[in-house]
Amino acid sequence: MLLLGFSLFSVGCNRSHRKVVAVVPKASADLFWQSVHAGAIKGARESDVDIVWNGPPNETDIAGEMQIVETMINRQVDAIALAPSDTSAFKIVVDRATAAGIPVIVYDSAVATENYVTFVATDNYAAGELGADRMGKILNGHGRIVMVKTTPGGASTTARESGFRHELHERFPGIQILDERFGMASIAQSLTVTENMLTAHPDLNGIFCSNESGTAGAVQALKARGGKIKLVGFDSSPMLLDELQAGSIDSLVIQDPFKMGETAVLEAVKAMKKEKTPKKMFLPPRLVDAANINDPDIQAQVHPDLKKYLNPSGS
Repeated sequence: MLLLGFSLFSVGCNRSHRKVVAVVPKASADLFWQSVHAGAIKGARESDVDIVWNGPPNETDIAGEMQIVETMINRQVDAIALAPSDTSAFKIVVDRATAAGIPVIVYDSAVATENYVTFVATDNYAAGELGADRMGKILNGHGRIVMVKTTPGGASTTARESGFRHELHERFPGIQILDERFGMASIAQSLTVTENMLTAHPDLNGIFCSNESGTAGAVQALKARGGKIKLVGFDSSPMLLDELQAGSIDSLVIQDPFKMGETAVLEAVKAMKKEKTPKKMFLPPRLVDAANINDPDIQAQVHPDLKKYLNPSGS
């Protein structure tokens, strides 16, 4: 079943006069998407609009997510903020929404059409480069590594993987990527593929993961095996941050999903008002390691106040 969540904010006015932004994520379980949801609610409160939050349970349910977008188009919402789980498949629904007069804000991952108003995302290619630079530094420019990728067709994670691969090749030719496998945005599957690669390549020095679930699965596999393999992961969660502080994860390339959700809704409101908006907005990635994890600005980014926005009593 699809997860259906409504975030509606009343200010005493007639519901029919309030604008509605549909916010459609790729998935709903990971802390990343919860943070996007909280940021979207903040943006809606700032703009005095309602949002409808609805996404599939996981990032591999492309058909389910497309069906949600179709429903929002048929409902004639005032704007759609969409994180497409596949860059090619979602061209149809984005084009259809635009043709229906509904402005579309694409966030997190790109889509293979120009028929959107604004694209809001982390600079994912640069994020991959950041991960490669860290890997090169901690391996002193030499070693053998593998990659736990996310899903085929996901533009954001593909860009991270490409940025990592290219930067490593250009700056650290002494580091060889022996294997790359998809974790399919699943902790269990990421655990399995990591175990398989550890078995196939017993002399590994490092692992790079391109999303939260991939990092969570890989660190479980490493802890079970022991050893000194360096893990550079992506995104954050309480568990991943604990593992970083414990030394099981060397570092994490993090995004600002709260800011992404807030910005997507704010740009959707501008589009509804026919105000000028930029075609692309990139949010900078950051590298978190044991040296800077306790910095106040990083703590604020990795621990957004979700209860303030996701708790119904706080809305």
